[in-house]
Amino acid sequence: MKSTGVCLGASRISTVTIEEKQGQIAILTHEVLSHEGNVADTFRKLTGQPEKIAVTGRKCRNMVRLSTIPEAEAVEHAYQVLKAKYPGCDTIVSAGGETFMVYQLDSRGKIINAFTGNKCACGTGEFFLQQLKRMNLSVQEALDIVDEEHPYRVAGRCSVFCKSDCTHALNKGEAKGRVVAGLCSMMAAKILELLHKCNPCKVLCIGGTSQNHTMIYYLRQELAGIPVVVADEAAYFEAFGTAVWALQHDTVPYAGG
Repeated sequence: MKSTGVCLGASRISTVTIEEKQGQIAILTHEVLSHEGNVADTFRKLTGQPEKIAVTGRKCRNMVRLSTIPEAEAVEHAYQVLKAKYPGCDTIVSAGGETFMVYQLDSRGKIINAFTGNKCACGTGEFFLQQLKRMNLSVQEALDIVDEEHPYRVAGRCSVFCKSDCTHALNKGEAKGRVVAGLCSMMAAKILELLHKCNPCKVLCIGGTSQNHTMIYYLRQELAGIPVVVADEAAYFEAFGTAVWALQHDTVPYAGG
């Protein structure tokens, strides 16, 4: 039996197709694409004609007439399958484009609490991308020039103030690498605020923004002694969990088109 899981994010759509044989689940394909506001066309391009399909996502999942589950449920299903690969995690950080979430787990890997930041866009993955665009940098270019040892301090309390700090720094000639580092440090601080609420022993990071190695560098610095692991499946973790759910439940047939 095969199934496909889809996560409709703020800026990207991720899909995973899995297959179960003799009780073992294997990932057959996975893909992540920027939808640039055109969710419907990108969705059709990625999904094809799956046997079974389910969808997750904070906002866009309500746009489809398919089986849907909350992101927290998708995260839990994914971790249940991947627990042997990432044992002992009591906290999962979901660092996405829209918001940052921290899930606290019990000894069985079940979610017992969830924490999220305020609704301000400052510090999210999408805000980071917007600032890179203003500096005419791609993500890879930004991470190639980032000056991790000398971050330029930017405000984290408000997106308007943070944007103003970045503009001021660049206008006075600060290197872009320092500004990028400052943004990454600020994002790490946002996650730390949430982690302080649950006193983690081992952290698993998921979501596209968790692939920002500079942000993870600052996070590890502040959490000295606490293991911080970035999942290999970080970019499509929720989509994977949704595919697992679809395997285990009856789903609404996909008509396509």
